[in-house]
Amino acid sequence: MKDLESLSASQAARALARREIKATDLLLSCLDRIGHRESLVKAWSSLGKENALARARELDKGSIKGILHGLPIGVKDLFDTYDLPTSYGSPIYANNYPASDAVSVALMRQAGGIILGKTISTEFATFKPPVTHNPHHLKHTPGGSSSGSAAAVADFMVPLATGSQTAGSIIRPASYCGVVGYKPSFGKVMLAGVKALSPSLDTLGCFGRSVGDVALGVAAMSNDLSLAEIDQLHNKPRVAICKTKDWSFASKETAGALALARFTAEAIAKGMVQDISLPAACKDLTLLQTRIMSFEMARALIFERMRFSKKLSPQLSQQLSEGVQIPYEQYQKDLMKAQAARFAIAQLFENEVDFLIAPSAPGEAPLAKEGTGNPVFCRGWTLSGLPCINLNVSSGPNGLPVGVQLIAGPGKDRFLLSAARAFAQALPDAVLRDQA
Repeated sequence: MKDLESLSASQAARALARREIKATDLLLSCLDRIGHRESLVKAWSSLGKENALARARELDKGSIKGILHGLPIGVKDLFDTYDLPTSYGSPIYANNYPASDAVSVALMRQAGGIILGKTISTEFATFKPPVTHNPHHLKHTPGGSSSGSAAAVADFMVPLATGSQTAGSIIRPASYCGVVGYKPSFGKVMLAGVKALSPSLDTLGCFGRSVGDVALGVAAMSNDLSLAEIDQLHNKPRVAICKTKDWSFASKETAGALALARFTAEAIAKGMVQDISLPAACKDLTLLQTRIMSFEMARALIFERMRFSKKLSPQLSQQLSEGVQIPYEQYQKDLMKAQAARFAIAQLFENEVDFLIAPSAPGEAPLAKEGTGNPVFCRGWTLSGLPCINLNVSSGPNGLPVGVQLIAGPGKDRFLLSAARAFAQALPDAVLRDQA
């Protein structure tokens, strides 16, 4: 079988489980791709070639270890790994070798995954632009903060990679790079062993090239193996478009992507796909998320700020200074408002809609010199703790991908995956249907 690096994670996992391909051959194919493209894309902070090859040979000789048996995986450089350096995207931790894996990484290894290397994260998963380029157009950003993971999957360097989202760090880069990004429900994947930024918001997920890929990845990361089996969407769901209060940020290509998404959803929906507004309790979701994140990150990074302030970027230093100024009383009020908003959204999903379709980003990936892009269309959904998945549906004026995100109710991860697969299968473009 040629061009093994082009196999999606779920395709490769099936072939590996049937012994149709060898883990060693798949890994070498990915390494060959990295060798040809890494100098341009710059998706990796470190590679563990020898350890990965030793693991692949071991897996080829033994029994099938689990749902990720033999799959090469990229791990965002925010997740601790016992056998690879973990710098959290900062020079402060350039020589940091954790004593153990993050829980999610250990679970992926237990499921048979091969940790190929660490993918580049922005500085402590914030907004300083990374060295990583968008593989579709090198002058454009891949998004942040899971920059290397999204780019590596998009460029066929690896079939699966982990990510984290505190504002929009899975959904936005997935949209910019044209891959499937899955941010599960808050708390679905244990955070232990991942550098904290905002504990009320931090959520772990992954990138793949199909819905089946990301289902496989999060199933392993959470040890909820039922996620890997995606049910067929039997009943026609209630679907609505939610442009959000921040619609003024949307470009023409995002408006076009949402129109195409509406047309696609009508093929699987119960009746017409209408526009919907969130309840009044949700009117300040973006502001609440921004302020809670700012308050918590200023505390989460206090050690770095006190001991290594000169090694922090000016941009991050400014953000931390602003977060310190937020009074605890304001933070408490914001947490209470966020709780009320979550309750109102839960009622909306209970009574009116099964899943929403919303923008993933304001438009296609901006030029790298303009930053990692605005997470405005993700902030509220992250604060709400809802499961979200990005699917590529169109392209922008520079030919770069433009995605939309599907959002389900609290804890409805299995339903979201079923809906996302049905939605992908209904897309008019045959190539885009491969995302199913």
